[in-house]
Amino acid sequence: MGLKLGSNLQALIDAAGTPALPNAQITFVLSSRSKVFGLERAAKHNIPSTVCALKTYLNRNPGSTREDYDEHVARLVIETQPDLIVLAGWMHILSDKFLDITNASNVPCINLHPALPGAFDGANAIGRAHEAFGRGETTKTGAMVHRVIKEVDRGEPLVVREIEMRQGETLEQLEGRIHEVEHEIIVEGAKLILQA
Repeated sequence: MGLKLGSNLQALIDAAGTPALPNAQITFVLSSRSKVFGLERAAKHNIPSTVCALKTYLNRNPGSTREDYDEHVARLVIETQPDLIVLAGWMHILSDKFLDITNASNVPCINLHPALPGAFDGANAIGRAHEAFGRGETTKTGAMVHRVIKEVDRGEPLVVREIEMRQGETLEQLEGRIHEVEHEIIVEGAKLILQA
C-alpha cells in the first residue's frame, strides 16, 4: 500500500467548508522540501504555498543557525495571519524559536503523531511500535493530534485513537491502517481548536 505525501493535507482540504470542518479554509502551505506531493495538492486547490528548505536557508544566510531558520519559518507562517497552524507532514523538529513566535502571536499549533501519548515519541514511531509488538512488548499503538509544546510529542492530546496490533501484519500494512486513522483525527483536532 503506497501513500503519497500530503495525504493529511488532502484530508484537511476535503473537510474544509463541510460539516466536518465548517467555516474553515486552508490559506497557506509551507514545506521544508521542494519535491513533495503536498505542494501539488495545494496548487491543484489554488492554495498559496512556498518551500523553505533548511539547507537552502543556511546556504543563503551564511553564519545563520538552525534556530534562525525556525524563526524564519515562524515568521513566514505568522505573516499569513492563520487561526491555526497544523504541522501534519512537517519533518523537522522545530526549536523553541518557532514556538516563541507563534505563542506570542496567540496562534495555536497542533501536530499529528502516529503513536499513543507518551509512547514512541519522535521519529519512526510506527516502525518502533511494530518492532515492540514483534518482541511482545505491546499489543496496541495508535495515533494522536496534540498541541505543540517545546517537548517533542508531549503536548496536550486533543484526539487519541488506539489501534490494535495484528499478528503477521507487515510494517507497511500497519502504516496504512494508521494513516487512515490520521486522516480522520487531523480533521477532528483542527475542528476542536477552531471551534473552541
